[in-house]
Amino acid sequence: MAEQPTKGPPARRATMSIWAVSALGIGSMVGAGIFALLGQAALLVGPKTWLSFALAGVVTLLSGYSYAKLGSRYPSSGGITLFFEEGFGRGLVSGTLSLIYLITLAISIAMVAKTFGAYATRLFLPSGGHLWFSIFGSVIVILLSVLNAVGSGAVGKAEVALVSIKLIILGGLLAVGIDSMAQSGTQHLNTHHNLGLTGLISSVGLCFFAYSGFGMMANAASDVANPKKTIPQAIFLAIGVVTVLYVGLSVTVLSLVSPAELARNADTAVAQAARPVLGSAGFTIVALGALLATASAINATLFAALNVSTAQARAGQLPQAFSTPLKGKSTKGFMWGVVAILVMVNTMSLGAIANVASATFLISYMAVHVACWKLARQTGASRAVIGVGAALMGVVLITFLASSAKTQPLSLVLTVVAVAGSALVQWLIQSHHHGLPHSRAR
Repeated sequence: MAEQPTKGPPARRATMSIWAVSALGIGSMVGAGIFALLGQAALLVGPKTWLSFALAGVVTLLSGYSYAKLGSRYPSSGGITLFFEEGFGRGLVSGTLSLIYLITLAISIAMVAKTFGAYATRLFLPSGGHLWFSIFGSVIVILLSVLNAVGSGAVGKAEVALVSIKLIILGGLLAVGIDSMAQSGTQHLNTHHNLGLTGLISSVGLCFFAYSGFGMMANAASDVANPKKTIPQAIFLAIGVVTVLYVGLSVTVLSLVSPAELARNADTAVAQAARPVLGSAGFTIVALGALLATASAINATLFAALNVSTAQARAGQLPQAFSTPLKGKSTKGFMWGVVAILVMVNTMSLGAIANVASATFLISYMAVHVACWKLARQTGASRAVIGVGAALMGVVLITFLASSAKTQPLSLVLTVVAVAGSALVQWLIQSHHHGLPHSRAR
């Protein structure tokens, strides 16, 4: 029987299965976020930390719906920046949102680097102070920036092994924690404080950062045979698996770590949970896993930031310095970004950086909801589902910002500066390049 012609985009190389795409998403999510944020969230809501991660998982699933619809309709390695252009047209709005996302990547690197520094200090210099958090964090940023600048693929080739190690370590901690709870109970869960509904919703905004890596799966849409079917399934599968893991780890960690210990070592809470049941060896193993996870996340995010910034410069959305090569794959703009990251690592606390990163991620992903709403006819998305997801994310974002204004006012100021600064930079650039088309990019 003769083969019938098909409509739609050209045929793709089916290089990735649903399991491969899901593994990419799980690897992107299960990393620095859980190591960095579980303790911070626990300080906010205590025994309801598991609920914060569960609710954040629901918000993420609804956000994943919009991502899935856009990714299957516009399969491209461009991911979120292409969604912005398709939804808002190439111009001031899409350029501003893309720049906010780029800044979010830089802030995320700073937060993850600070977490790397915290675990490295607790592991190698137990008596060291917060100054060492910044020193170790700066060193890893510099080393991995050099690696990305010369274009080496050495670390990238090890990503699959790193993901496996992370899951084995966290899965092992979860198993021994459950066994310990079965034998000795969950007395610590009843002693942590609780800040009520506002604190709970605010902590959902913080916990959302631990899921933010799911967006990486949309970038794989051009490498699957049937993105309309595979991408949604992979996104929902990955988010579901990670939600179960995060909820389980939340219960485990808070049952094993006393409130006093959590207050002293919130930055390394996951590793502290291993000490009561596995001793110093357990702490060392989990801490080493955290170092691998954070280094892996920094490397992947630096790589993404380098590619996104270069593409934006070539599209006229960033100064040409971001596409002017220095050596290897590096650009002048990339080096400016590295300097900005180092400034954040050395001047801001982990809590402040985490708040800004969570806020800008929520803003970026809220814009994805809006883009999907505008493109609902093209993507076949349900506006009812999009509306529910956007409404929940809006509540979380507003509550999170209001809470930040009280607890971390500097982080709120920096969030406003990031958004307003992105708009101003785009306005200046596009005023200079007033010939830039304002129709949708195809």
